[in-house]
Amino acid sequence: MYVVLKTGGKQYRVEQGRFLDVERLSCDIGDALNFQGWAVNAEEEISPAKIIATSLGEVKTKKVLIFKKNRRHNYRRKRGHRQILTRIRIESVTA
Repeated sequence: MYVVLKTGGKQYRVEQGRFLDVERLSCDIGDALNFQGWAVNAEEEISPAKIIATSLGEVKTKKVLIFKKNRRHNYRRKRGHRQILTRIRIESVTA
């Protein structure tokens, strides 16, 4: 059996004690977060699950460089982007 958590438009396979970096959530460090998920059994049966997590703060991803260029027009633009994520720890999973 495993549990799937959906947040920020993405789905994550979670276990108790696992750390995840998810899309930015509006919460403080140490806040308890409640998520709804799905438990999938070995027989491929799906049932609702409750997931409790703790916020550990915000982190940034590696920088992604965006470079635009038009040949023979002296057009060059270089920008960087670092996405802000929220790091959480899964405290308990109940199916």
